Amino acid sequence: MVRLTSKLLLCTTLVAPSFVAAQDGGTVIELDDIVVFGGLLPTNLETTGATIDVVESDELTTEGLGSVAALDAVPGVSVASNGGLGSQSAVRIRGLADAYIGVRIDGIDVTDPSITQTRFNFGNLTTGALDRVAVIKGTQSAIYGSDAIAGVIEVETWRPEVDGFSGRAGAEIGSFETYAGRLSFGYLDDRAELALSLGRITSEGFSSRVDDDEDDGFEESSANLFAAYQISDDIRVGIAGLWADSSNEFDRSTSDNSGELDETRRGARVFGEFQTGAWTHELSFSRYETERFDAGGFTQEFTGERDTAAYLARGEISPTVALAFGADWTEERSSLDGAEYDAENSAIFGEIKTTPNDALELSVTLRYDDYSDFDGQLSGRAALSYQLNDTTLLRASIGTGYRAPSLYERFGPFAGSGTLDPESSRSIDLGIEHDYGDRGFVRATVFWTEIDDLIGFGTSPNCLPSQTFGCYTQLDGVTRTRGLELSGAYDVTDRLRFSGAYTLTDADTDGDRLIRVPRHDLSLALEADVTDRLQAGITVTRVADILDGFGTPTPLDDYTVVDVSARYAFNDTLSVYGAIDNLADTSYETVRGFNAPERTIRFGIETTF
Repeated sequence: MVRLTSKLLLCTTLVAPSFVAAQDGGTVIELDDIVVFGGLLPTNLETTGATIDVVESDELTTEGLGSVAALDAVPGVSVASNGGLGSQSAVRIRGLADAYIGVRIDGIDVTDPSITQTRFNFGNLTTGALDRVAVIKGTQSAIYGSDAIAGVIEVETWRPEVDGFSGRAGAEIGSFETYAGRLSFGYLDDRAELALSLGRITSEGFSSRVDDDEDDGFEESSANLFAAYQISDDIRVGIAGLWADSSNEFDRSTSDNSGELDETRRGARVFGEFQTGAWTHELSFSRYETERFDAGGFTQEFTGERDTAAYLARGEISPTVALAFGADWTEERSSLDGAEYDAENSAIFGEIKTTPNDALELSVTLRYDDYSDFDGQLSGRAALSYQLNDTTLLRASIGTGYRAPSLYERFGPFAGSGTLDPESSRSIDLGIEHDYGDRGFVRATVFWTEIDDLIGFGTSPNCLPSQTFGCYTQLDGVTRTRGLELSGAYDVTDRLRFSGAYTLTDADTDGDRLIRVPRHDLSLALEADVTDRLQAGITVTRVADILDGFGTPTPLDDYTVVDVSARYAFNDTLSVYGAIDNLADTSYETVRGFNAPERTIRFGIETTF
């Protein structure tokens, strides 16, 4: 299971290294404090009022080749998949689906503008190049704009951490004729930073549908790049890039298992940072493109594109008050079998943060978005943290947000004649965390989110005469999700560690429960240092009370899954590992009619250099 870390981390910006000293002719590089951007201004994970969970690189490897396994172990996060690696996988945060979740990889917005509702398919995100994943929960529209009502998932790829040339490599073989290889290498000194990661996965897979026995395979090649250079003490420039090309087979229906989807994702972000007195300024431009081809689909060719230009300034007004402000511009385009749609928006935003003493931190953020084809949107967020004593911290945040109608909902073949308004939301988080020094922690968070002005498919006076089955329109009703997250970890001895997480989620629209949202989600894990070189672990996951189906949803079976893993380190740079996922070969579904993985055996080798 994922261990909830209290380390400092990097989410939306990159931290420049600083020169320290020379020892024995070699340069020692000391990284500046890595910070969380739970807002426009930096803070650290131990003092932010936002609720943030982090998955580190070793945990990603332990959980498997697909990122959904690691995300599924985070408190408040659940995943529903239509099969195995590469299959359509919907991540939910606190019961809210992926259309309400913003996703960034190295600062690039990777949600797909050509999908019915703008979102990201985590089924195609593999873990080879990933270094850490941060899940920022609660409405974040004041920081990220649209599609962040449930929260944001920030992904960071590998970076070098030592002076000179370094890297890591790994290979894995597993069930379903699965083979994977990954290589990351880079260079770091007092001015330059370079990282390149390459990955390749192939798998014969298993049948997605329960009533079919034809395997649905997956293959993907990927590359991630980051480079930055400190031109002078005041100027730093850089670029981040990503590329992934994949093909996955799927069962199109109960009688047609011939589906195959080819997808290519490309993205780049260039940025420049410069210092003027006490102020830091950043200019950036990013472009993201996704192309999907489905030869047998109702729509065969999908192309989505997004261009974003942004400016951000940060500085301290006084020793206890910091200010950030900026603006951005975004244009989204989609093409569906040659039918093209586009829209743009501009935004201004600002944040003020005060730390009047060592115990208190308060930040307030505002953002205004001006769209080309509907009214502007004002979003706000306030986050507070208060240190009751040396071991206990209170957190609270409140925010308003929105989800803009997608290009497909606004302009596609089922768009009505009227103008769609954005969905709007309000959310509250209240949490308390207690530390047991170096031995562990416990955390409890209650959450509540409400969404109205819902957009969905239905009949409406705005539907065109030709749209006899309906169109996208504003629906009556309010979606609410509320619940409780509990998590903790404790070192029972110097060699034995226990961790656990439980989430209670109550999510509905006007009393009708949301589908594919577990009411109860429990994970327990035990890790042991058997020897100085051998580690072993066991994880038990229990999921209960899920509904699925259209019309009148009915319960899915509750299930319990047990995973075991072990790792042996030959030395400081070389280790081997093995895992058995779903040890008891439990048969279960997260989407009705679609298989979840049966017992899976994996072996791998990793090295650093």
